[in-house]
Amino acid sequence: MFDIRRAENGTVMLSGRLDASQAEKARGILATITESCAIDFTDLDYISSLGLGVLLEAQKRLNESGQGLTLTNLNDHLADLFRLAGFDILFEIQ
Repeated sequence: MFDIRRAENGTVMLSGRLDASQAEKARGILATITESCAIDFTDLDYISSLGLGVLLEAQKRLNESGQGLTLTNLNDHLADLFRLAGFDILFEIQ
């Protein structure tokens, strides 16, 4: 199961498993973001390569206008994955 929603403060909250079957749902929400914001990974258990691609697509689009995504609260496994993929250079990770 996967859920993505915007909190009142604008943070994007992810939960569950972001895999190929949920990529379009995530892409749709992320496409509505026009300014820098945080993506909260507190409740995300898994992200596939396609999920990583969806985040990268949003980051590239936002970077064109001087904006970007900040990734927060990644568990150790996801933090390692982002580091190994080189995404720690592309995203601000807190």
